[in-house]
Amino acid sequence: MTDRIRTDIAHNARVWNYWLRGKDNYPVDRAVGDQVTAFYPSIGEVARADRAFLGRAVTHLAADAGVRQFLDIGTGLPTADNTHEVAQRAAADARIVYVDNDPIVLTHARALLTSAPDGVTEYVDADARDPEKILAAAGTTLDFSRPVAVLMLGILNFVLDTDEARKIVRTLMDAVPSGSYLVLTHPTLEPELGGEGNKAAMAFWNENATPPITARDRAEFTSFLEGLDLLEPGIVSCARWRAEGAAEVAQFGAVGRKP
Repeated sequence: MTDRIRTDIAHNARVWNYWLRGKDNYPVDRAVGDQVTAFYPSIGEVARADRAFLGRAVTHLAADAGVRQFLDIGTGLPTADNTHEVAQRAAADARIVYVDNDPIVLTHARALLTSAPDGVTEYVDADARDPEKILAAAGTTLDFSRPVAVLMLGILNFVLDTDEARKIVRTLMDAVPSGSYLVLTHPTLEPELGGEGNKAAMAFWNENATPPITARDRAEFTSFLEGLDLLEPGIVSCARWRAEGAAEVAQFGAVGRKP
């Protein structure tokens, strides 16, 4: 697996880790991360707001909505308050399946992300573009006859074709029963969230790092949640989802429930 790890080109999971003030990154990741920050100074705030959103959403689903199964697609490198830690803090018997296809993510995850004794934490090596493989592998740990929270935080922006991204979401949500949830975040260039400066940063990223990324507008983001009942406060900056007084960031966040 280690022969797949590239240290000569910046990779999203490691740059994101750098913006989250982690240590699992290489000089090339820090260099690109610093240059993106020069183009778009609030990118570190976006990363931290996205992580905080995960904590609030998972806490609500485990503590208040009674969800005991979580499918986290696009795990990223472990930091503080990972999905299983948040979920099992509220419900010790929660079962979590992490999905990623970056070898360094999987290596770190298997070493560092250990379950509470009453729960389960498993890992699937798969690409978000292959939802059937994800579902087949996750089905050995999760019971798809019971509600599942599907988490896709900052991952659909790496699926450049919007129709393909919608198809991925539909495949995943068609496989889970009523009472399941979809938890999404996604970057945007919309000016009301301060996203204009992100355009140059994304262009630089696509020329100097991997994988390539795209932003989407509110209508495109909304289309991913079609057929689901949005939890309050609906589609907002992820920093503002059930958080009072936080500064907005150019990253949509929403949680939808399958009726």
